[in-house]
Amino acid sequence: MAKYVMAISPSKTRVITFGCRLNSYESSIILGNAQACTDQDTIVVNTCAVTAEAERQARQAIRKARREQPKAKIIVTGCSVQITPETYARMPEVDAVVGNREKLKPQLFESNTAGVNVANIMDTDDFDLTVRPNRDNRTKAFVQVQTGCDHRCTFCIIPYGRGNNRSVPIKTILEEIRLLVLEGYNEVVLTGVNITSYGLDLESQSTFGFLVKTILQKVPDLKRLRLSSLDPAELDETLWEVLAANERLMPHLHLSVQAGHDLILKRMKRRHSRSDVLSCVRRARLLRPDITFGADLIAGFPTETQSMFKSTQDLIEECNFEFLHVFPYSIRKGTPAARMPMVPVELRSERAKNLRALGQKIQSSFFSQSLGNRAAILLETPNFGRTENNIPVKLLTLDEPNTINTVTLTDIADKAILGRIV
Repeated sequence: MAKYVMAISPSKTRVITFGCRLNSYESSIILGNAQACTDQDTIVVNTCAVTAEAERQARQAIRKARREQPKAKIIVTGCSVQITPETYARMPEVDAVVGNREKLKPQLFESNTAGVNVANIMDTDDFDLTVRPNRDNRTKAFVQVQTGCDHRCTFCIIPYGRGNNRSVPIKTILEEIRLLVLEGYNEVVLTGVNITSYGLDLESQSTFGFLVKTILQKVPDLKRLRLSSLDPAELDETLWEVLAANERLMPHLHLSVQAGHDLILKRMKRRHSRSDVLSCVRRARLLRPDITFGADLIAGFPTETQSMFKSTQDLIEECNFEFLHVFPYSIRKGTPAARMPMVPVELRSERAKNLRALGQKIQSSFFSQSLGNRAAILLETPNFGRTENNIPVKLLTLDEPNTINTVTLTDIADKAILGRIV
């Protein structure tokens, strides 16, 4: 599940991004294309469709952009546009409506781009990665390994915005990561819509674990490899072997859990059970005792009773998830869940609030237990970085970004830990 992010690029062409890391990655490609292809004042809004709130924020941003730059060309794209292009075509502020596949092409910035240009994403069996993203001097690089999803979870509209699973060939991924290492990047994050489905559409039938193993073998100078959200039902044995054997694979896993009760998971059409999540977490902690976990969770899914909700609370405590992403259930028109008996909106919000509070309690305890430890952090700014297991650290002194420093964790401050360079 996407966490709402809005990023605005500092250039003549602005790219306003909502949603997931993949959207952010694609926005960097859009920005690079813009800088090469146009000098016209242009605003590109890259939308998200995970929740109604994400779509509301995007429409609000479009109206605000028009007020601030009345003469700029406004192009709207992304998952929400792919699914409901007519919504944005009706907005008087919008000059062009462009689909998810079309948005990565330089032709997006041709002077005659206007109206609606949205192809059927389900007819797409590949995607173009000939243009490298504009990485804007960041200290870690996101690398797309696939897009789309073959699963049809009952709450999720994203397959209709992204299409079916399509994987990037391993050769292309390796070439990109090697270039990133030569450019000085110390950390690469593998991203996509459902990265654990990687390779199932390729002739080689490669698994995601095989991809991770190959990257670490073939790019020995890469210091850190990190994974984005994982489906607990698709963690293959090779991935477990690499996690146990290679410390360059960062000890932080983010799981798409969604619920802690088996009947709700079944109604969501998830492919894992409650016990599968528990087994996954326990196995990982045995292999890497310093590992931490994030988890996506939906509060108030249709038909969720109080006892079912309690099962989710219990699972969070049993797994000791250190980093939670919690969202109240959001109706997505056209999905099976939208036709199920609803939990009242107020109750969804209350349950989400309770889960977030529980997650904060666990995280605070984890941070307290970490004080006094030494940890290696990759600096993203002169005074902020993350440990290998994803703890946010604020330095008491300044240092060069993109350096890896050993710090002593000294105190807790504003959802982070203060660190002193050793």
